Amino acid sequence: MAKEKVVLVDIADRIATVTINRPDKLNALNKDVREQFVQVMDELEDNDDVRVVIVTGAGDKAFVAGADIAEFKGRGGVDQLHVTKRFGIFEAPERLPKPVIAAVNGFALGGGCELALACDIRIASDKARMGQPEVSLGILPGGGGTQRLPRLVGLGNAYKLLYTGQIIKADEALRIGLVDEVVPHDQLQQRVRELATEIAGKSPIALELIKDAVRASVRTSLDDGMRHETTLFGLAFSSADKEEGVNAFLEKRTPDFKGK
Repeated sequence: MAKEKVVLVDIADRIATVTINRPDKLNALNKDVREQFVQVMDELEDNDDVRVVIVTGAGDKAFVAGADIAEFKGRGGVDQLHVTKRFGIFEAPERLPKPVIAAVNGFALGGGCELALACDIRIASDKARMGQPEVSLGILPGGGGTQRLPRLVGLGNAYKLLYTGQIIKADEALRIGLVDEVVPHDQLQQRVRELATEIAGKSPIALELIKDAVRASVRTSLDDGMRHETTLFGLAFSSADKEEGVNAFLEKRTPDFKGK
């Protein structure tokens, strides 16, 4: 029997929209979502027709409301460790060498907040609500909440959210740097699409190298990061896209990047 499709993909104009499709469960992350999401991201990596990925949730209430708590009941520590390692849903957006934008259209709690954190850019609806409420279940975040969150919002803000389990509104998320932009709810998809379209017009090679360099910036010392950036900068000069970009600039026209 075929599994229900709980992760949907729509590709148009070099942009892939990945939608977690469990609206009746507020798009909560269960085993099938984790498995299908990672598979989809792997497929998009190999799809040369896709230059930018948007991640969002189905319906009008939630991005991802968190993990499916029903799966936690009776699950032991070793079992949970295996689940976490087997389905690297929180690593998939970061590992993908293409820009990933989270369109946070509602509740992004626990694992949902962590999934948004793993994306490169977060655009939120003014109805979005975000937080890491795991402490209220007697546990801690297990998908990057204690690692990516402090890097974005600073230690004090991260401790506050993690210690209290507080759920914050979109404007507060913007103030502390948890999201990068907040727009009216009915304009979210349009705004995210506009941004994705702008990015999709850039060189895929340059975008991949930029993502590689920025990822290194939070994992290495400044000296090592600068050396890595210099190497990637030189590598970019070997691409046909670099020649096209330079020629287009000199000829005062829009470049037509091929990703080569």
